[in-house]
Amino acid sequence: MDVISPRGGTWKLAHGRSLVLSETATIMGILNATPDSFSDGGRYASVEAAVTEALKMVGEGAAIVDIGGESTRPGATPVDAAEEQRRILPVIEELARRSDCLISVDTYRAETARLAVEAGAHIINDVHGAQREPEIAAVAAKTGAALCLMHTGRDREKLADVIEDQFLFLRRSLEIARAAGVEEGAIVLDPGFGFAKDGPENLILLARLAEVMALGYPLLVGTSRKRFVRGAIGRNDPEPDIATAATSVLMRERGADIIRVHNVAANRDALAIADAMRRALRGERW
Repeated sequence: MDVISPRGGTWKLAHGRSLVLSETATIMGILNATPDSFSDGGRYASVEAAVTEALKMVGEGAAIVDIGGESTRPGATPVDAAEEQRRILPVIEELARRSDCLISVDTYRAETARLAVEAGAHIINDVHGAQREPEIAAVAAKTGAALCLMHTGRDREKLADVIEDQFLFLRRSLEIARAAGVEEGAIVLDPGFGFAKDGPENLILLARLAEVMALGYPLLVGTSRKRFVRGAIGRNDPEPDIATAATSVLMRERGADIIRVHNVAANRDALAIADAMRRALRGERW
């Protein structure tokens, strides 16, 4: 099987920071300050519990911690902007005070993104690809924050071919970002595993992930503990971290730069094998 080289490059972030996307996979740890997220909901309700978990992820190898205040699982109860901000802003502020790790805010709201960057976040991670609140792209441009544009199939008609639908949706997201003045080097794309995609669609997207690189941007991907992963192994394990690590390796082999996960340590070790294999194929020693 061909092993695709990640796009790499330097990702421009807020607060004068940057991240070199290199021959070592970049890991983004998932931290949900919510009562109802599908995997870790309710675990990190206090600021101290959330920051302690974030620091643990950093110690295990996460370069980025992605902090969200509203569950994006199917059927989750929406929260208003004030509640989202109440949940995440103190966590971002305290984590920024206690660590120099990179902080991502998982939100589609422009005002939440602005306040999060002000509190210390470096990256805006929008699961609606700047298409629900396009003003979020202007926030990224004004603050210098990095912007992750994620594909979703929710609330719209999808094309039958999963890759064609990626191009259709993400090209629109890129148009919004460029019109707002977001720097090219600040943008990464996320194919949005699990967002209005059934099991076969997710697996086909996984197999054909390298085709999304034709859009010309680094890829941030996340399959961690998702329903299709549990379905593929044939049991409803709430924390299928071994299976998740397998998908992380497959995505890395297909060119993904940044891997978003719950269990940092398990995926770090699996990804180390994938990266060592790539170096060995080039005749390098580790």
